[in-house]
Amino acid sequence: MAGPAEVLVVAELTGTGEPTRATLEALTAARVLGAPVAVVLGVPGAAAGAAAELARFGAGRVLVGESAELDAALAGPRVDVLARLVADRAPAAVVVPASAEGREVAARLAVRTGSGFLTDVVGFAADGSATQLAFGGTTVVRARVTTGTPVHAWRAASLTPVPAPVDPVVEQVPVELSVTAREARVVRRVAGPAAGRPALTEASVVVAVGRGVTTAAELAAVEELADALGAAIGATRAAVDAGSCPPSCLVGQSGARVSPRLYVAVGISGAAQHWSGVRAAQTVVAVNSDPDAPVFALADFGVVGDVATVVPALTAQITAARA
Repeated sequence: MAGPAEVLVVAELTGTGEPTRATLEALTAARVLGAPVAVVLGVPGAAAGAAAELARFGAGRVLVGESAELDAALAGPRVDVLARLVADRAPAAVVVPASAEGREVAARLAVRTGSGFLTDVVGFAADGSATQLAFGGTTVVRARVTTGTPVHAWRAASLTPVPAPVDPVVEQVPVELSVTAREARVVRRVAGPAAGRPALTEASVVVAVGRGVTTAAELAAVEELADALGAAIGATRAAVDAGSCPPSCLVGQSGARVSPRLYVAVGISGAAQHWSGVRAAQTVVAVNSDPDAPVFALADFGVVGDVATVVPALTAQITAARA
C-alpha cells in the first residue's frame, strides 16, 4: 500500500548550520499535506549538522544537494535542482520559507514547473488548501492551487514548531549548474557589523524601537535594555527611515516576522504594517508617552511615560533582579 504523498520542504540554515525556525515551522505545517521531505542545498558539508534536527521535526527523508559552486551562485541553481526533484518525485506540494531568497526561489520554481504559487501561507488543510494572510495580516484568505505542483511560500512566525521524531534517510541529489546560472555570480560579500546579539528572527526576546525614540541617548538606553534581556533589536519602518536602526532590524509587513516570548515595543505607535510582523509574540510590553497610542490596545502590559526615564529604570530593575 502506498504511503502518503511527499511534500518537499526547502530547508534554510543558520550561519551555524542549524535549520531556521521558519524551516521547522514549515516541516510542522507540511505534515497536514503529506510526508515531509527536507531539501538541503549548499556547499559541501553545509548539511552535516542539519539532518538530525530536520528529522526531529518530521523529515523522514533529507535530500542533500551540495556543490562548491553554490557558494557563489544566486537562486538559479537551486531552482534547477528543485525543478528536477518535482519532475522526478511528483510531490503533493513544495513549501519554501518566505525569506528574501526563499520567495525568489519559490516564484521561479512555480514559473519553471508551470505551477500555481501562494505567498504568505500560514497553514494548510488536509484537502490541500492553504490559509494566507493578506493586506498586512489584517485579512485571512483560504486558497487552493489548481495548476501543477502547488508551491507555497511559508510566512515565518506563524506557528510553534512541534517535534515529530523519525529516523531519516539521507539521499544525495546531483547539483548541475546551467550555463545561465553560471552567468550570474556573487562576486563579493560584505559582512555586517557583529552585534553580539541573537538573530532577530530566532530571538526569544526582542526590544524594538519606533518613531518615539528620537535621540542617540534614548537609542543607547534601549540597547542597554536589550543587552540586559539578552534580546535582539527590532525597529519600525519609521525608525529605519530615520536612521535609528539599519534595515536588517526592520520588523513588519516589509521586514521580518518575529515570534519571541517577549516583545518590548519602545516608542512604537502600533501601526498595522508593523504589527503584522509581531502577531506571533507571546507577551508584548509597550512603552509610550502617548496614553492614546494604538499599541496599548495590542499590548499585554503598557507603561505610559517618557522613554528617557522609563527604559533606564527598567534596565536597572532587571539588572538588580539578576544580581
